[in-house]
Amino acid sequence: MSAFFDLPIPELETQRLVLRAPRKKDFAAHVEFMASDRAKYVGGPQDRPDAWRGYCSGIGHWVLRGYGMWMIADKKDDTPLGRVGFIYHEGWDEPELGWHLYVHAEGKGIAFEATRAARAFGAQEYKLDGVISYIAPLNTRSIALATRLGARFERDGELLGKVCQVWRHPAEGSAA
Repeated sequence: MSAFFDLPIPELETQRLVLRAPRKKDFAAHVEFMASDRAKYVGGPQDRPDAWRGYCSGIGHWVLRGYGMWMIADKKDDTPLGRVGFIYHEGWDEPELGWHLYVHAEGKGIAFEATRAARAFGAQEYKLDGVISYIAPLNTRSIALATRLGARFERDGELLGKVCQVWRHPAEGSAA
């Protein structure tokens, strides 16, 4: 069976990870994450139908914008570990570099490894360089990661009716 269209989702590899297109088999891990309190900074918790709509929206983002969120998968066994990539929804100030990890992937440097790869690729291939990340003020883990990635607090902002901080990533030519 041929696809209606080819999704423009490149596959990236790091030492331990593959950043790839989301697959149907990844949805169970996504639902589990989105139903948990851990998803409170990315629009959750959500029930299964809302998680499905968000998951499909992420795939549609690739079609409409030409970039989006990759599934982070373990290179050894293809276990889904989270998502990372670029988001530029209607009404947003500019494209965002975003990430979230599933609980079993926390504390292993996976977010740093995946986000560095995504950011470098986005700068080179999509001309998304020096991008922002919208981060909730109480999301200390994301603030720590943004800082480790060389991002700097730029300003307070609002996203989807909620207070956030805007963190600016360095241009790849000047990345730490």
